[in-house]
Amino acid sequence: MTLRNIVPEVLTFIFYLLLQVFFVRQLVFFDYAFCFAYVAAVLLLPFETSRLQLVILGFVAGLFVDIFYNTMGANAAATTLIAYLRPSIITLLTPQRGYDERQVLTLRSMGFGWFISYLGILTLIHHFVLFMLEASDWGLFFQVILKVLASIIFTNTVIFILQFFRKE
Repeated sequence: MTLRNIVPEVLTFIFYLLLQVFFVRQLVFFDYAFCFAYVAAVLLLPFETSRLQLVILGFVAGLFVDIFYNTMGANAAATTLIAYLRPSIITLLTPQRGYDERQVLTLRSMGFGWFISYLGILTLIHHFVLFMLEASDWGLFFQVILKVLASIIFTNTVIFILQFFRKE
């Protein structure tokens, strides 16, 4: 990856974090659907990003959000986990013909089916871990599941909408 490729990725990463803490944070529907668009900062990094880089960036992104949300590490834990699992999920979803080396991870380049599967699996894991850590009580399991499902729909919809404004 050259400096010419790194700069737009860094700016996109920062954009998603700032979008989360200054705009999306206020978007909550019925106290159940929360938007965590910042996960796209980690999920949409290039294919060739190493697992170590992903984990570090996931932790930094989650910690940044934790500072503004005052959630004592819950976002850092959930985002670090999905950053660690991301290469395995990509391998699981790899088509028979594989990926083009220069292919970027966007809705346009990967197709709707692949993109929704990828995003759905990782946002499910992120939201479940995040809301269970916040609830810290298995007695609230069904409320957590409702929050997770509503938030997955909300988060993925926002990420899809943002994909239409992304240049290739």
